[in-house]
Amino acid sequence: MCYNICNIIKKGRKASDLLLLYEGIDEMSGKNAKSGKGGNTIAKVYEMVKPITDELGLSLWDIVFEKEGAYWYLRVFIDREDEMASMDDCENVTRPLSKLLDEIDPIEQSYILEVGSPGIGRMLKKEEHFKKFLECPVRVRFIRENENGEKEIIAALKSYDKDTITVARDGEESVIKLSDTAFVKLADDEDLFGDDFDE
Repeated sequence: MCYNICNIIKKGRKASDLLLLYEGIDEMSGKNAKSGKGGNTIAKVYEMVKPITDELGLSLWDIVFEKEGAYWYLRVFIDREDEMASMDDCENVTRPLSKLLDEIDPIEQSYILEVGSPGIGRMLKKEEHFKKFLECPVRVRFIRENENGEKEIIAALKSYDKDTITVARDGEESVIKLSDTAFVKLADDEDLFGDDFDE
């Protein structure tokens, strides 16, 4: 399964210096931490893009501002209630957002703007993320091995309570502190990678 992404390379801060590309890719890694980096930039971009997604009937899943290699990336993830965001959705958000970014100019350095759907294996970071996927399988990677010597597990997400999640596996429920996790992702790629779990 692929998801759609609109990719704008913004060189400096001039709209005339951008290149618009369309790509289909399998998965985007969630390398940025749960908080901290790019927080002020993300807050500014949120205020710019939220009215756009609201007007288009889309949900704003996440915003990430991170550096990979020599390049900075501003990644805006959009979603629909019952289906994946389409290429048209990505384009309809990218064009007005790019124009606003040029006008308001909230980011000093050159960066690449990407607008896409979260796709498979999406990161769960916010309260609404977890609540939307209750009873669904999630992939939890720990910062350090848990008491069973496991670095990563797949289990059914049963509940969310601000600092913790409750998951079920092999007929047993356990509470996991989010501060002990490197990430929590939706495990909807089992068919691709052969993973399995028993709730």
